[in-house]
Amino acid sequence: MPLKQLPDRAPELTAFEAGYLVSPNGDWRSIRPVIDMDRCVRCGQCYLYCPDGTISPEISVDYDFCKGCGICAKICKRGAITMQHEPDDA
Repeated sequence: MPLKQLPDRAPELTAFEAGYLVSPNGDWRSIRPVIDMDRCVRCGQCYLYCPDGTISPEISVDYDFCKGCGICAKICKRGAITMQHEPDDA
């Protein structure tokens, strides 16, 4: 069975519209996604699959609201997103 062609551009909407999340994650996240823009082909899959809409269409992460679930890293076929431990601020 042939693979489906991906659309030329990402859909307009994610799971939630912008501004849905209004409270930062409270610093409880232990890992976070880091995007290697040299490997990223800007396919938009991370943007589409992020359950909280914290990845923008320009492929940047809003760490105030990202919960570190790792869905974006799992869906990235190029391996451009890795989950890294939060830096220690203590």
